[in-house]
Amino acid sequence: MTGPEEVPCLLMRGGTSKGAYFLAEDLPADAAARDELLLRIMGSPDERQIDGLGGAHPLTSKVAVVSASDDPLADVDYLFLQVVVDRPEVSDRQNCGNILAGVGPFAVERGLVPAGEERTSVRIRMVNSGDYATATFPTPGGRVDYTGGAEISGVPGTAAPVVIEFPAGAGPLLPTGNARDELHGVPVTCVDNGMPTVLIAAASLKVTGHESPEELEADPLLAGRLREIRLAAGHLMGLGDVSDTTVPKLTLLTPPRQGGAVTTRTFIPVRCHSSIGVLGAASVAAGLRIEGSVAEGIARVDPGSDRIRIEHPTGFLDIESSLGVTADGLPSPRRTAVVRTARKIFDGTVFPRAAAQPPGGQR
Repeated sequence: MTGPEEVPCLLMRGGTSKGAYFLAEDLPADAAARDELLLRIMGSPDERQIDGLGGAHPLTSKVAVVSASDDPLADVDYLFLQVVVDRPEVSDRQNCGNILAGVGPFAVERGLVPAGEERTSVRIRMVNSGDYATATFPTPGGRVDYTGGAEISGVPGTAAPVVIEFPAGAGPLLPTGNARDELHGVPVTCVDNGMPTVLIAAASLKVTGHESPEELEADPLLAGRLREIRLAAGHLMGLGDVSDTTVPKLTLLTPPRQGGAVTTRTFIPVRCHSSIGVLGAASVAAGLRIEGSVAEGIARVDPGSDRIRIEHPTGFLDIESSLGVTADGLPSPRRTAVVRTARKIFDGTVFPRAAAQPPGGQR
């Protein structure tokens, strides 16, 4: 670290999220001290995050901690941290596929991985889950290009494409072993293709699934139903007590309106996502292909194509997804890939607000 109150930082938009990227060596090694510093850097707890880098929303209060990896299967390790906006909490209980889009470019920017003359591929170990991904992006002349012409729904303008490939995860695609379960009287499909996710037909909760995020968040009856389903799903999926975590995600499904495969509304955990996360979308896409899932009769999936377009409140996300079958006859991921974009916003030094003084002024 350069000092306890000034920290090298790169702010980047990754996919449809925005976060602060740090080298692990520039943050305290102790997790509690690191999290306390990040709260001050991001401006939490404060619903406006007015005194920090955070953007007063879960999608813009994110952190990536990156380091060289000692894993022979990876070039870098990526720890994702969700900094809660209005509470003094930092969670490492989930991955973030949108912030993942910036990890490869950040690794090149910080010299952790040498840039190729045209394109660079960075193998990434996602520390939160132990899963892996490979990000490939343009580096003409050995420099990261952020100015390409790729467009992703939900983000204004264009930027260079980042192609992210996900190998099959180590855990089961269906954590409960079933294509369909029932929780508090509601049929659900619990799926994990990089993000523990519970799929629910919107109609089973007496909503259309086309409401705006604000309308859904303002429905106290819906919030109560979602909470009891999520808590029950956490135990059923082997995640334990999830009352203080953001996983599993809950995704409501309804037929598409814009030519995609399905329309979604995703909750993290009670805020309705204005789009959909990359890893959450990967789990949804896999769930749509599972025979007997709650998506049957709702989703319109072309069996002849790997591409699945998932509609969300601000547009859509295309996922390349195909499934195979395990020796036990259970569905398993064969291929998952997505195209995202990332753009460097600033690279410099962040000055966190002063640490709180204990009584008597002693630290």
